[in-house]
Amino acid sequence: MGFDVKKLDELRKKYGEGHGGDLFDPKFRRVADKIFNKAGTRLAPYSGIPTFLTAPYLQVDNDNPDFGDLQVAMIGVPMDLGVTNRPGSRFGPRALRTIERIGPYNHVLDCAPVQELRVADIGDVAFRSRYRLELSHEDIERRIGQIVDAGVVPLSVGGDHSITHPILRAVGKNRPVGMIHIDAHCDTGGAYDLTKFHHGGPFRNAVLDGVLDPSRVIQIGIRGSAEYLWEFSYESGMTIIHAEEVSGMGIQAVIDKAKKIVGDGPTYLSFDIDSLDPAFAPGTGTPEVGGLTTREVLEIVRGLKGLNLVGGDVVEVAPQYDSTTNTAHAGAQMLFEILSLMLFSPFVTNKGA
Repeated sequence: MGFDVKKLDELRKKYGEGHGGDLFDPKFRRVADKIFNKAGTRLAPYSGIPTFLTAPYLQVDNDNPDFGDLQVAMIGVPMDLGVTNRPGSRFGPRALRTIERIGPYNHVLDCAPVQELRVADIGDVAFRSRYRLELSHEDIERRIGQIVDAGVVPLSVGGDHSITHPILRAVGKNRPVGMIHIDAHCDTGGAYDLTKFHHGGPFRNAVLDGVLDPSRVIQIGIRGSAEYLWEFSYESGMTIIHAEEVSGMGIQAVIDKAKKIVGDGPTYLSFDIDSLDPAFAPGTGTPEVGGLTTREVLEIVRGLKGLNLVGGDVVEVAPQYDSTTNTAHAGAQMLFEILSLMLFSPFVTNKGA
């Protein structure tokens, strides 16, 4: 087949002038029109004040909050007083904010969530003390409760996984919710070292508080030497898919099982960065080899399109253990994927109708 001069001439006429935002496919044009100005310029990814996913920043008073017409509020929770091993996830929110070039377009889900949702970064939870864990949990529950009471969906960035317990207390206070939990650990352990409020036990606490329905919980990617601590998951009726099972089952089977378990009821999505193998995300408090790949996790999460999500989080990014910033990059991408799912959640879209 020879060189097609006619085709080249057609391409020159169509694409030889103009700028990168001059697109003809309506699917792509709808995104480009929100990103490029008329002169063909778009915001440089390394400029401006960093926010989660380059979303608008909305300052919300701590005592008299006004969330405007938001559908989703992204919020940082820089607290890691509940870690059992390496500290440092208190720096997670700041690390995710500084990652550039996440989005704007999700090509698999065909959406640009920051542009298509009413969403903002509302800053961080205001903690009364940097030393007292239980007090910090009270502060988290109070702030997330404000978001929920305003009819807004919270999307949080931790912080260690103990933050999800007070978040669930706020999200599930009117009815217990289901949960898709992607992690290396079940985090259903009991009290030790004189407290039950640590990152190894938030979901036992949430079940016992009556805010999490264990029959509608699936835990994906579980592995490692702490398996003996997760008796409560089995006893309470949670469904567990170990990392070693994922390859044999296949990704679609994992997705189908997750959807069947949570059904169409209100569901929370909690993503721990240590669900990823340390080859992809070494910057975390409790790394476990043999984990999921970034591609596997992306496929799983994107397969959850249409679930009735009422909240979500990304936790346990401890950036100082990863000089490459790959861990924070993976965390920011997962934040983007969860936000993308919000665009298809009946709870979110019905609120915005």
